[in-house]
Amino acid sequence: MGSKTNAVRLVQQAGFACEEAFYEYDENDLNGNHAAEAIGLPGEQVFKTLVARGPKTGINVFCIPVCFELDLKLAAKAAGDKSIELIPVKELLGLTGYIRGGCSPFGMKKKYPTYIDETCQLNDTIAVSAGERGHQMIIPVEALFSVAGAVIAELIM
Repeated sequence: MGSKTNAVRLVQQAGFACEEAFYEYDENDLNGNHAAEAIGLPGEQVFKTLVARGPKTGINVFCIPVCFELDLKLAAKAAGDKSIELIPVKELLGLTGYIRGGCSPFGMKKKYPTYIDETCQLNDTIAVSAGERGHQMIIPVEALFSVAGAVIAELIM
């Protein structure tokens, strides 16, 4: 920990402010609520990155607050697919270049359609993974639209 990740570099190169936050994590408990608590932000302001697959659209990326679960019906609707399901953890590294608990919406191996829950608009800044476990980056919400090409959608109930 401590060196700039590819995700952090991408955000900074695009001209966005990026505050990094490091915290201790437990391999057996990679719950996003722990990350939020560890960096001192409410769960509604810390977003986890989930990767899912639809039969028509293929791989899609969803960013939602850590204190909520992804609504698969809403996710499918946002992606323009009839259904969608989270990919198995064993596929995550191969598809994204990231491991569980360290998946960032920035700097994936391929650029996938990315959707961010509409609650992001309630904050000027949000935290997302910086691309490794125990490392978050606090960024302006606009960075997700500009750098990751994220689209706002209703993703949680």
